[in-house]
Amino acid sequence: MKTKSCNKKLIIYEIRNAIGNPFIAFFGIVFPVMMLMIITFSLRKQVPSSMIRETNTGVFITMSLIIPMAVILLGHSANYSQELEKEIPVRMQLFGFSQNSIMLAKIIAQTITLTAGLIFYSVFSYILVDLQSPKFSSALCLIGCLYLLGIFFFLFAHGLSNIFKKFGPTYTISMFVYFGSMILCGMMGIQTEQLPKALRRVASFLPMSYISSDFIEFWQGGSYNFGPMIQAFLFFGALCGLLVIYSNYKNRRVIK
Repeated sequence: MKTKSCNKKLIIYEIRNAIGNPFIAFFGIVFPVMMLMIITFSLRKQVPSSMIRETNTGVFITMSLIIPMAVILLGHSANYSQELEKEIPVRMQLFGFSQNSIMLAKIIAQTITLTAGLIFYSVFSYILVDLQSPKFSSALCLIGCLYLLGIFFFLFAHGLSNIFKKFGPTYTISMFVYFGSMILCGMMGIQTEQLPKALRRVASFLPMSYISSDFIEFWQGGSYNFGPMIQAFLFFGALCGLLVIYSNYKNRRVIK
């Protein structure tokens, strides 16, 4: 049988899978806007009027981190683990789709879904909340970091799904990482510097903590030391990469 390449129909199929996932719809689209509204409203009476826009913008930056976590970490781990459990990738290969074509379609679909989620969040946030306008380079830096996180979360979810091949344990760990990251990186209303020392140490290995606490400092211009954040990205990326390598090793074909 002739091998089929990644095509428009396959990509549309994967986009429908992503959009049709209720976890993505709620946690990736509704939840960030809801958290932004709740936190900015609660801070309104605690912050001087001159600092409201800066405070709102800091919350906006922090809540944007939820989108790649929800859309890709939760979404891909939920969808792909269920597919593996039902052996759907094997059936698709029997119909001529290679593993590379399937993965490429998933990556494109996840990228499109992530982009749509970020646009939706940004548009509604600037309509509903009083926010500062960013310097172009600062906005570009945030967008680049969000997509880089998306890549790492895809690797993490993909490796985790291939290790367990079952929805239950895969999604349990994904949810633990999701909410754990939210707590450690200031997405639950508690800033990272307010955490106990041991938890602050753990948060220092996560790039999301630097984006959440530091990006507001140069949102409208200024200098910033990117060194610690780059180190955190390298560590987190290496961790996700090792997870994929281990999953490939675990599923290797052994010739007896």
